[in-house]
Amino acid sequence: MNEINNWLKTKTFAHQQFCDLRYLLELKERRGVKISLCFPTLNEEKTIGKSIVVMKSELMDRVPLIDEIAVVDSGSTDKTRVIAEKFGAKTFAAEECLPETGKFRGKGENLWKSLYLLEGDIIVFVDADISNIHPRFAYGLIGPLLHYPDIKFVKAFYNRPFNTPSGVIPSGGGRVTEILIRPLFSQFFPELSGMVQPLSGEYAGYREVLEQIPFPIGYGVETGMLIDIFQKWGLAAMAQANLELRLHRNQPVSSLGKMSFGILQTFWSRLQHYRNMDHVEMKSFILRQMQQQGEEIQMTECEIHENERPPIIELEAYQKKFHRSIQKKRAEKHG
Repeated sequence: MNEINNWLKTKTFAHQQFCDLRYLLELKERRGVKISLCFPTLNEEKTIGKSIVVMKSELMDRVPLIDEIAVVDSGSTDKTRVIAEKFGAKTFAAEECLPETGKFRGKGENLWKSLYLLEGDIIVFVDADISNIHPRFAYGLIGPLLHYPDIKFVKAFYNRPFNTPSGVIPSGGGRVTEILIRPLFSQFFPELSGMVQPLSGEYAGYREVLEQIPFPIGYGVETGMLIDIFQKWGLAAMAQANLELRLHRNQPVSSLGKMSFGILQTFWSRLQHYRNMDHVEMKSFILRQMQQQGEEIQMTECEIHENERPPIIELEAYQKKFHRSIQKKRAEKHG
């Protein structure tokens, strides 16, 4: 408990602490690092244009804190990629990247492949469905990494209003966190229970960390990422930043059930790996949910299999592309 409280006091920040962009730029130049911003997308034509314009105008054109903005897309059927390219983002189709490794669809797949596609030493991930997008969603995460050398990964948290039939509740988002993730963390990884919003879609980290962890391709990516980073680098290397208000679409309960089903698969695999627990043999990867149509109750079935990508540093293509940095790290390790 003391470790968690100490971490909360020393590794929890507010975005306002890092709003001096010129000073962040100075720190960045001192460190000699490049920073990449990635939007993983799937059918985000309504918000992606504004997201790119806001980030590019403030964090590239006005103050060159970010070196590149990229969209890695899961196969959108709308104009997401067209709009992204029009407004100046590098745009990639995930399925066309590293074709020799096969094709999957999911946010985690986009994030994993972005490590190969982007050039940054620090990579910032921001969801593309934020309707009140603001530069703080990036610099609030970058700030702790540049200010504190011991911090390697920063997770966002914020106030998430929740839409109900009777109106908007000021706070109430994060239902899967409070019903599923926080109880599981409290039981098996209590050190991580201080994370305010472990499933938030915004986070930033150093390449040297992200390249060494596996990536679940779908719903479990945020959970797996937190556990793996904690186990490999410890709580001291992690931080969180309050980005205040985040407005986005709330998902229906049926979608949250699918999310939980995928997250549980990721969680069981971590328990087996880190806690030496017996392997949980899945009897089925079919999630069955009940729907009521009038007076009739129907069962729907959806197959959810949370495959995982290995640490990308293990890929020969990645090693060739980032050969110099990898050789440097190996030399330092054995130096």
